[in-house]
Amino acid sequence: MTRHHLATPHTAALLFIILAASVPFRAFAQQVEKLSPQRQASFEDAITKFMAASKAPGVSVAIVERGQLLWSKGFGLANLEDDSPATPQTLYRLGSVSKPLTATAAMQLWERGKLDLDAPIQKYCPAFPEKPQPITTRELLGHLGGIRHYKSESPDDPEISNTKHFEDPIAGGIQFFANDPLVAPPGTHFNYSTYGYTLVGCVIQGASGEKYVSEVHENVFVPAGMTSTRTDDHYAIVPHRAGFYAKDKSGAVVNADFLDSSYKIPGGGWLSSAEDMGRFESAILTGKMLKRSTLVLMWTPQKPSDGAKDDYGLGWGIGEQDHVVTVGHDGGQQGTSTAFVLAPAQGEGIVVLSNLEDADTVSLANDLLKIALATEPDKQEPMIEH
Repeated sequence: MTRHHLATPHTAALLFIILAASVPFRAFAQQVEKLSPQRQASFEDAITKFMAASKAPGVSVAIVERGQLLWSKGFGLANLEDDSPATPQTLYRLGSVSKPLTATAAMQLWERGKLDLDAPIQKYCPAFPEKPQPITTRELLGHLGGIRHYKSESPDDPEISNTKHFEDPIAGGIQFFANDPLVAPPGTHFNYSTYGYTLVGCVIQGASGEKYVSEVHENVFVPAGMTSTRTDDHYAIVPHRAGFYAKDKSGAVVNADFLDSSYKIPGGGWLSSAEDMGRFESAILTGKMLKRSTLVLMWTPQKPSDGAKDDYGLGWGIGEQDHVVTVGHDGGQQGTSTAFVLAPAQGEGIVVLSNLEDADTVSLANDLLKIALATEPDKQEPMIEH
């Protein structure tokens, strides 16, 4: 049920050198040209093949080029029961793609001197009990804090299919794991944990003096122009929210199992559209969110002391595709599969959101990035100043 992060094998030292040299920003001198019919046909062909293979009811996609939102479009149906079409404004569950949004808010606080990444988290989140070893926000952002993930990956696990609604997503979420032992001493072992991001949300509240949801909205969504992104509130009337679907044992598309994600908003509880996430990618690439040096830090793989390979930075997976450095994340939960990926040095970005769980949106995002990078000769000049 849970995805991890969008990444492929890489050499950490090489990635750091490339990122340090090529992370944005340059004022993009040339206006993004309109998507040519030939390139649009290539994108749409890849999306159509994905939908046929996956049986996804709906998919919405955004393409960012030269740091600007170039194209977004919906395919198929947002809701099978009323035949409403998927559009660039359709809202999908982001799943774990929520994590880079939370990480961005945390790193903004670090830039402003309000958050010490290496202080014990109780400095900002006293509600979480102290453990035998101190845990830092840096460790939580990199899944090195020793916080457990779900007890199992079974859909029958009550944590996976939570039905209880929490008005306070931070306090409610912490209840699930606060008294559990750590799975490993902090800093020693990569253990992917959505619950660790609940603690990051708690840290953001303490460091900012604002509620987590308000802080992210005001300092990430508003500057990026993300006008539709909001929490996945089961009880609220949410215009343009997609239906949530899965496949049964026979392969037929059915309604997904119930989920109230109010207990894990920071790590897996936001709703967004392809267009809004494209704007987020653009804001990252053009310096509206974070400084160059902060992006380098956020996109540098962490180093657990057990020596295991790690391709995760602070809220983002780091990878390489055809010798191009990529960063991003993917997500999956009841009724959704999501992926977004950036090639920072080239100013390219891809967003793929689908309303079917266990669909391979990562492969589609990678295929679309390949098409985006295969630009015409007159577009091959470096997009990022060194």
